[in-house]
Amino acid sequence: MTTRARPASPKRRQTGVRVRTAKKSGNRVPGKPRLSAPVRVLAMLLAFAGMVAFGVVLARLTLEPSAASVALTHSNLRPGDSIRAYLAQPDFRDTVKQLGGNIVLGMPFGVLLPVLVPQTRGLVRVAVVTAFVMMLVELVQGMFITGRAFDIDDVLLNTTGALLGYLLVGLWLGRAVHPRRRHWWHRFTKAG
Repeated sequence: MTTRARPASPKRRQTGVRVRTAKKSGNRVPGKPRLSAPVRVLAMLLAFAGMVAFGVVLARLTLEPSAASVALTHSNLRPGDSIRAYLAQPDFRDTVKQLGGNIVLGMPFGVLLPVLVPQTRGLVRVAVVTAFVMMLVELVQGMFITGRAFDIDDVLLNTTGALLGYLLVGLWLGRAVHPRRRHWWHRFTKAG
């Protein structure tokens, strides 16, 4: 009895290594959106409205004068000084309000930036954009707003909040709304 050679599977390369296809393995093909076009547009509109609302809240919380605080305000250019001062004080509620509030204040950047501007996806990009915007807010506070001062620790806490928001929600949401692009170097990694 003679055995007949089976034809080579199209999913195997010459080397015998199994090549996974996007449909077979459940992986998404780069460039193919996870959401339909109307849902993507709605998500971007909601993100834009959220960013506008966040901007209004940010302005109210950080750019309103506080005449009662004039004697208490001082600038902080040394990272960690304000954080240590809040952690050393006996009033735990004030510590949570100040430190936690600054972290929560940065979270919308990490969630909304990747949806509105896909070029800002990535931990480093989110951190840089958030730090830049918050640095501007702190500079305006320190120079023009009565009873407010520049504090580098606020920038660090806001940036930490943005990174948490990005890791928890923004990463997934950004990829769902804006699929990964196919770059020229993907031609060389294409399964053949």
